[in-house]
Formats: sequence, structure tokens, C-alpha cells
Amino acid sequence: MVKETYGTNRPTMLMQSFWHLQKSIMGQVKQTALEHELSVPQFAIIVMMQHNKKIAQKQLQARTHYPKSTLSYAIEGLVQDDLLNRQHAEGNRREVDLILSEQGKALLKKMKNEENGVHLRFKNAVNSFSEEQFNDLLNLHQQIAAFFEGGKMK
Repeated sequence: MVKETYGTNRPTMLMQSFWHLQKSIMGQVKQTALEHELSVPQFAIIVMMQHNKKIAQKQLQARTHYPKSTLSYAIEGLVQDDLLNRQHAEGNRREVDLILSEQGKALLKKMKNEENGVHLRFKNAVNSFSEEQFNDLLNLHQQIAAFFEGGKMK
């Protein structure tokens, strides 16, 4: 039984496991970004843009949790490199929408298909799970997140 074997060390062991996983993923993210002459925030922006035709800069900041200055600097670099386009939002000229350029879409596609890139490594790891393992993992993550968000899952 797990509880008897690990006792009070369970939270520490799980947190260390999460840290190890996060370190492994971020190491691969940094490597993939570096290979494409991107900063980690620029890489994150391009990846976040893959499911959005356009996104407001404010909304992107809320999703990435980067400070406004970091995000602005990263966006400016992507615009300069023709990977991202800015467009004033319809009906609100003070708000800026961001759109992945054709060159940005091509870079994203290239990164997603690279054999040693973070996308394919993560996809292969996830695909190694059975459907039951995958669903259990998602449920466990939601359960842990619920405790951090102030409640408990039943």
C-alpha cells in the first residue's frame, strides 16, 4: 500500500516529481527555442497562438502570466522577425490583436514536427499512456489543482 510505504514523505516525493518533470520539459523548451533563435517567452507566444486566429495582447498576457514588459519585448521581437502581426482591434483602437504570420505558422509547423523537439517528445510520452492512464492523470491533476484553488474535489 502506497500510504504505508511512503507515509508523510508522499507530498514531498510528488512535489519533487513535478519539479523534475517541469525541469525536463523546460530544458527541452529552452533547447527548441534556442535552435530557432527565440527566447522562451517568444516560443510560448508562438505555441499559444497555434489555436487562435487572433488574440488580444491583454488576453495573451493573462494566459502566459508574463510581466507586461517581458511580453511586450517578446512580441516586438516576433513582429520584427515577421513571425507575428499586430492589428488594432475592431471598435477599440487602443487594444491590439496579435496574429501569427504565414512565416510564424511555418515555424510552428516545423517545430511541431522536429524529431528531438519538445512537441514530438511530449506527444510521444502522452501517446504511451493507455486511455485509462491518461484520464486518471488528468483527474489527478484536476484534484490537486482544486486544493490550490481553495476547494476540494469530491
